[in-house]
Amino acid sequence: MHLTEKRLSRIEEVVSKRQKGLTVVIENVHDPHNVSAIFRTAEAVGIDRIYLIYNTNKFPKIGRISSASANKWIDRSHFNNVQDCYNELRKKEFRIYSTFMDDRESNLSLFDLDFTVNSAIVVGNEHEGLSEEASKYADCNFLIPQYGMVQSLNVSVAAAVCLYEALRQRRIAGKYSEPQYSSEELQEKIKSYLAK
Repeated sequence: MHLTEKRLSRIEEVVSKRQKGLTVVIENVHDPHNVSAIFRTAEAVGIDRIYLIYNTNKFPKIGRISSASANKWIDRSHFNNVQDCYNELRKKEFRIYSTFMDDRESNLSLFDLDFTVNSAIVVGNEHEGLSEEASKYADCNFLIPQYGMVQSLNVSVAAAVCLYEALRQRRIAGKYSEPQYSSEELQEKIKSYLAK
């Protein structure tokens, strides 16, 4: 593909807004449409790496058309257990926030969380939600407030709600105004985007 000045400018702009301190962890989500939708939303809010835990299901094949190629702009880290994934995130000083379906009073609301710190949002399987291990070892479990009769959101919708709350907080905090990567890292990212 011929590189135009417009394309280079777009890549530089997008890379400068990538959020080093925001990610999603997907645990055993099996529907490729849900996974694709999570990738699209993650890419839209500036995430450039998603963490995948697949130990009871296989990672689904994501179609290029359905994901509108968002997955080509996002790197993936694959894990076959929760502990290895969480250890990797904690090395990078991420707070691990897990979505929770139980409405016990001790759980926090999405709107109680601080997404201005390095934040990993963990979402689980469409039918069972998160594994007990993923919830137990997270820094906190939270609920998405809901006031309807049906107290359930599709996993990709839940991820989108969480990611846009994170975007809102991070924008207010100026996280999209200044690059989150060093100038050397930005140049490497621009090179890798140009190669895609």
